[in-house]
This record gives sequence, structure tokens and C-alpha cells, in this order.
Amino acid sequence: MTPTTVSTKPTETAKPVVVLFDVDETLVHTGGSGTRSWMSAFDTLYGVPADIGEHSSAGETDPQVARATFNAVLGREPSDDELSRLYAQYLMHLDEDIGNSEGYQVLPGAEGILNRLREAGVILGLVSGAMEGAARTKLVPANLNRFFVYGAYGSDSPDRTELTGFAIEKATRLHDQLTPSQVYVVGDTPHDMKATNASGAVSVGVASGPYSVAELKAAGGAHVLRSLEDGFPGL
Repeated sequence: MTPTTVSTKPTETAKPVVVLFDVDETLVHTGGSGTRSWMSAFDTLYGVPADIGEHSSAGETDPQVARATFNAVLGREPSDDELSRLYAQYLMHLDEDIGNSEGYQVLPGAEGILNRLREAGVILGLVSGAMEGAARTKLVPANLNRFFVYGAYGSDSPDRTELTGFAIEKATRLHDQLTPSQVYVVGDTPHDMKATNASGAVSVGVASGPYSVAELKAAGGAHVLRSLEDGFPGL
């Protein structure tokens, strides 16, 4: 099926060699599992309520979310040891919560496009602001981990642009002649678009999260899909 896209680049679209996917609101919707798990972690360790939605924005990395929320609810900077314990507590609760989350769903077209890309010989990876353990855990109920050869995560860097660069650098170890322009990065937020463009890769926005096609295009999305059911540029 020919993808329905809004493109900011009039040139012919080349087939990607590597495609990297964000997780939350791009491949799956966790039904609030992440928010509940951060809340549980703060409550268990510090006995305080902590709603990450009040202190962070979509597309930020887990380290950014943890630090900003810690500052807001406890009024000070966390130590490295405190962050380590917070991460561990968050992951433990997420592992318990994700399988029981009533609102969990695989987003439309996700598994189909992963299969199409796999069959086309494209290397698939993850580039997620979530910590590696969290990103992989969120894919377990959907059985999507099997598609992804490797990834780069918020645990690699708190900076979205830097971790996208890490993902591209890792891909060059699998494909010697790879250039950033052969790497497509799929995400649902303006953070994703800007980080991808800064890395030299091709940004693909998908309006499956809180941001519209127009907002993703305005953020610099080279291609913007209404959903992954629209197909994929270059295929």
C-alpha cells in the first residue's frame, strides 16, 4: 500500500537501510503503566505522590523525567544513588503492572509495518527515551521485542539527540557503508523529530500520540504519517 504522508522534502524517497522506532505512543500505548510505576516508585521510597505528567513532557527521556519529578516533589537535586534506587523501583513495578494494564494496546499498523520492513531486509532497532529495561518491558505484552536487533535508550544518554546519534553509530557496526541519511527514525513527538534531524537521519512522524500531523510537520518531520497503517516511506 502506498503510504499517505505529508512530506517536507520533494525529492524521491529512498528505501531505508535501518529503521529505528520509538516505543511509547509509536508502537504501543501502555494504558498509563509508566505513570503508575513512577508514582509507585516515589511512594515506596519517599512516601510522596508524584505525577510525572505534571513535571515532564512527552518525548523526554526517563532520566530527565526522574530528575525533574524528584526536584518538583522533594525540592532538591537527587544524588546518583537516589536515582539508581528510583530507577530500580520503577522497573520492578513496571514489570508487574504492564501485563495487567487494561488500557494496553498495540497501535494500529505497528506489527504489520514491522513485518513489511523485516521482509524488505531492513535492519530494525529501537531509539527510545525510556531506559532499556523499561522500553523492552513495554513491548513484552505485544510480543514485539522479536523484531528489534538492537537499540539506544534513555539509559544511554539523557539527551535525545545524543542517544539518537548513539543508535546510528551502533547501526554502522551492522552495516559498514551506512550513512545517516539511510537511517529513518519513527516517533510521535516534536522531540523525536528535532533529535532525528539534528543527527542527520530521516525523521518520520506518526500522529498516533498526543501530537497532530501538522504539529509533527512543523517540528521538522521529513515524512508524517497519520498512523502506521498508512504504510512507510521508501517501501
